[in-house]
Amino acid sequence: MANFTDLKVWQAAHRFILAVYQITRKFPIDEKYALVQQLRRAAVSVAANIAEGSKRRSLKDKIHFYNISDTSLEEVKYYLILSRDLSYYSMSEYETLIKDAEEVGRMLSGLIGSLRK
Repeated sequence: MANFTDLKVWQAAHRFILAVYQITRKFPIDEKYALVQQLRRAAVSVAANIAEGSKRRSLKDKIHFYNISDTSLEEVKYYLILSRDLSYYSMSEYETLIKDAEEVGRMLSGLIGSLRK
């Protein structure tokens, strides 16, 4: 692998982050420094930890950073549920975001599993 951007899981995570940024633009202004910031920070952490893990030399370090990415993804899923319950976006938008998050999660699990073998 020449670059982290070559990883399909990073590409999927990056697309997901772009969708999170797009949807959070619709949130109420009073959420700008609260839920919007938390949601975006957690989403960025997903792809950032994939990028960092990809350059780690040891297998243990790689898996560690990919696990951090996966836990950040779980945090994002909670914020998406909270945002949905606060009616900040439509159910169809929520379903699309969750589907995308779950796809990134499956890809991360596959990557971690393949490294452990």
